Amino acid sequence: MTCPAAEKRKMKFALGHRRVYSVCVKTEESELEFLYRDTAHAMNCLQYVSLILGLREIWYFGLQYNIGNRVTWLNLTQTFRSQEVPLKEPIIFRLMIKFYPENVEQELLEDITQHLFFLQLKRMILEEEIYCPPEVSVLLASYAVHAEYGDYDPDVQKPGFLAVKSLLPKRFINLYIMTTAMWEEKITACYAQHRGKTREEAEMEYLKIAQDLDMYGVNYFLIRNMKGHDLLLGLHALGLHIYKPGNKLTPEVTFIWDEIHHVSFQWNLFLIQLLGKKNNFVKLKSSEVKGCQITAMIFNLCMGNHELFMRRRNPDSVEMQEIKIQVARQRSRKEEAKHRLQKERQLRDAAERARDEMEMSLIQLQNDVHMSNVLLLCLGQDLLAEKAKTAQQDAKLLAQKAIEAETEKQHNEVPAICGQGEPEKMLEAEMVALKMDKESEKRDKEDEQLKQELQEARHAEREEKHNLLEITSKSPGLPSDSVPQELSFSRETLCFDFKDTDMKSFFTVTEKKKVAKKNLHEVLKEMKTEMELLRLRGHETPLDCIHFQNKAKGITKHSTLKMLTLQSSENKLAHYETL
Repeated sequence: MTCPAAEKRKMKFALGHRRVYSVCVKTEESELEFLYRDTAHAMNCLQYVSLILGLREIWYFGLQYNIGNRVTWLNLTQTFRSQEVPLKEPIIFRLMIKFYPENVEQELLEDITQHLFFLQLKRMILEEEIYCPPEVSVLLASYAVHAEYGDYDPDVQKPGFLAVKSLLPKRFINLYIMTTAMWEEKITACYAQHRGKTREEAEMEYLKIAQDLDMYGVNYFLIRNMKGHDLLLGLHALGLHIYKPGNKLTPEVTFIWDEIHHVSFQWNLFLIQLLGKKNNFVKLKSSEVKGCQITAMIFNLCMGNHELFMRRRNPDSVEMQEIKIQVARQRSRKEEAKHRLQKERQLRDAAERARDEMEMSLIQLQNDVHMSNVLLLCLGQDLLAEKAKTAQQDAKLLAQKAIEAETEKQHNEVPAICGQGEPEKMLEAEMVALKMDKESEKRDKEDEQLKQELQEARHAEREEKHNLLEITSKSPGLPSDSVPQELSFSRETLCFDFKDTDMKSFFTVTEKKKVAKKNLHEVLKEMKTEMELLRLRGHETPLDCIHFQNKAKGITKHSTLKMLTLQSSENKLAHYETL
């Protein structure tokens, strides 16, 4: 076997050019390593990466690299050697979002583009490069969990399944009196509401929420105005923001690309010419050590954002039309497949509900039959006991009469022996004795018949009990060993006591299967109220304090942007000069 380094040298020799470099491009979930010939411009490198990933919307992305402690973007119109790219192999780049769309739902067309956006924004929120309020972080975490696990299933996603996941910014640990289990419970409560969404839909919902965050899509640079005061310049899809130091959430001045006539830079001085008067210049300086490189980077970002801003407002190119047609077809097929899946799921749910209803009805009928049989057994035992009591009384009466007849017979036999001169009395006594013998035999037969009936009744009772136990043991809802323990009755009160039967367990399972009727809005509202009570005062970061102040005043990202864009260019310029 040959080592990878030897293979690379052979490939370099085969390419026949000295300017061939080993390049490693890192994405959020993978690394791509390949050999690259440094030709006319570095755009070929980005195109090669997009070809490997199957990415066609490459205009949103760029290649980032480090120069010491500074992060910069690879200029795609130049070669590696003409820039400050460290040529130590492998040359490491990171595929990052360079330009952001104004509306992710309308502009991000392909699934791979959405997925790369989702992964990077998720990392930036967790690493607190983008400020995210607590309740919004919980909602975003629920969509991230849904994108990874699919629909919530309490039998699979048991408590503790998110313990090893990093889903929330670490600052929340010191900001709220909440345990890991409490955070997991709140994430799961939102996660359970996303049932039926695909991974792509969950990621798009994540992006739609993330784009409303104040720091979304803004590249910040330290600058100074001409008075020497430190400020922050924020570049984004709609224009330029000017912030005060320490407040990256609320801009002081906003210049939309529509009102900017020209931008240029000279060394570390950056000039923004506004529409209208010729003297409408916004002048700012870079406060970085290497100000020329920073102003050049600001200029390139301005040009790229302005180009995309104008492209959105012009008719689509042929390439964009082709992409949109293909994406529309793919989405149509996905919608049809999703519709079929939903239909099958609805039929399955309906069948499961019908099965549950039938099982519940069967259990109810079995309980009714069981109670009826027990009642009949109780009544049968009462009748048999009464009949046995009557038979015993009749037997006692017959025995008493037999004793009386025997006594009378003996009494009549004495005069017969003593008085032989009375033949008529002797004949009468014999007739009486014969009659008493017949009655005694008749009573004995009736007694035997009653005893036989009593034995038959007891035998029938035993058979009925045996059959009842067989029926209950064969039924799926009632086990045979639960009948004597869970069902108690008495002849006097006939009181039935069901302690913990399968009926109760069935209702418990049915309740677990029910979907919560609260919608996502109600869940978030309750969560905000609870989290506000659990927040530790005095542990907020500066951005937390600004966020809570803006929230109390009703200030949002969109309201601030709307208010600032309504101002005239002269008023904006005058306000900028006062900063």
